[in-house]
Amino acid sequence: MNAIHPHVGCLPVVRESIVGIEQCVPLLNGSRRTYVNLDNAATTPALREVTGAVAEFLEWYSSVHRGSGFKARMATHAYEEARQVVGDFVGANKRDHLVIFGKNATEAINKLAWRLDLAQDDVVLVSRMEHHSNDLPWRARAKVVHIGLDRHGGLDEEDFDRQLRLHAGRVRLVAVSGGSNVTGHMPDVHRLAVRAHAAGAQILVDCAQLAPHRRIHIRPLEDPAHLDYVALSAHKMYAPFGCGALIGRRDTFARGEPEYRGGGTISFVTLDEVAWASGPDRDEAGTPNAVGAVALAAAMHALEAIGMESVAHHEAVLTAHALERLGAIPGLRIYGDPDPRRATQRLGVIPFNIEGLPHGLVAAVLGAEFGIGVRNGCFCAHPCMLHLLGLTAAESAQARDRISAGDHSSIPGMVRLSFGCYNTLAEVDLVADALGSIARRAYRGTYEVDAVTGEHVPRGFLPELHGPLSLLGRPDFALR
Repeated sequence: MNAIHPHVGCLPVVRESIVGIEQCVPLLNGSRRTYVNLDNAATTPALREVTGAVAEFLEWYSSVHRGSGFKARMATHAYEEARQVVGDFVGANKRDHLVIFGKNATEAINKLAWRLDLAQDDVVLVSRMEHHSNDLPWRARAKVVHIGLDRHGGLDEEDFDRQLRLHAGRVRLVAVSGGSNVTGHMPDVHRLAVRAHAAGAQILVDCAQLAPHRRIHIRPLEDPAHLDYVALSAHKMYAPFGCGALIGRRDTFARGEPEYRGGGTISFVTLDEVAWASGPDRDEAGTPNAVGAVALAAAMHALEAIGMESVAHHEAVLTAHALERLGAIPGLRIYGDPDPRRATQRLGVIPFNIEGLPHGLVAAVLGAEFGIGVRNGCFCAHPCMLHLLGLTAAESAQARDRISAGDHSSIPGMVRLSFGCYNTLAEVDLVADALGSIARRAYRGTYEVDAVTGEHVPRGFLPELHGPLSLLGRPDFALR
């Protein structure tokens, strides 16, 4: 990794490739400003290379698999090429691995939870920092034991080793994020893999957050540090067309029955029996999202062209600068590791709170008065959030009871900034200046909280939301 140079601005070619990068949004004072998207950990915008590939593919869009027409053959070829691209992106090989397409990483993990032959007394070790999508599916299938976290929300490897010893002989799987969507922490997944395999377990790495920012190496099965399964989502990789992928051990999917059954999953059916297709067809029921697969492959090609090392370096520059600027704002507390000197060892995800201000209010002011999009709340990772906030069991129970009663006005949470490879130092300075003003209470609006949604809304600010996106009753949709 090259040294971080604080005056590096951006990856200009990437920024020019972002769809909607110059889109303006209305502000509370009646003006408009170019939108600043700092919510990339949730969803990234589209790359023009991706929308271009999709537009080209749509000219040939047709039935995938078994169609005899030329368009069907072209569509099938593109779909299977996309599968190869995804496998190559993580270093998979056809001997050991297969690539299964689905809606997103959440579906991929749920699929694996169904397809692994787990018993209720089998143990799945799940880190406490996980997104719910890499926690809840395992709770329904086996005994989940949570690995502890350190004070910054990073994986406690001593506790990991302790749990492996405590449940020796019963641990079937270790399920861990490659990069936290809350703090940006990146555990050494290959080091964990070696220890998991030595204990007779397999390892799944949720790469939904990691894949757009770092190179992934699944490695051959004979390597003790190999990853058995990897899950990722296109919508976090600049390809918002509803696709995800599970890349994993071929032998796991060569046996057992799929959770979804129907077209494409079988080789032969009678009234009395079913012969299932081989993988990956067995696990891709129905007509596949070929458009989404092509989009994902195009995004991976684009990221490879940029260079994952260049992406990582650029985002580390942004993260270091943001940690320095935010750390100097009185009353602003950063969660996770706040040290700019370790920016290369984490993702560009920064959670924080401002003393005395609800996280929902801070996020609302950033949007309404500065045109900056962020995320606030618990980021679908409640156990991690409760740990970072230091809430007691009683305080957690009180929050749960209020939410269950329909009151979301005071949900515990944080504000989160998250960077993409197209963001700039100027945007970091813009959000830091805005947060400095908010911390000084120098914002214009009067904000009211909706108890049902938990959203803070500036009084009297009613911007038009339909505009060009209104799909109801558009006369230009009529066939000419």
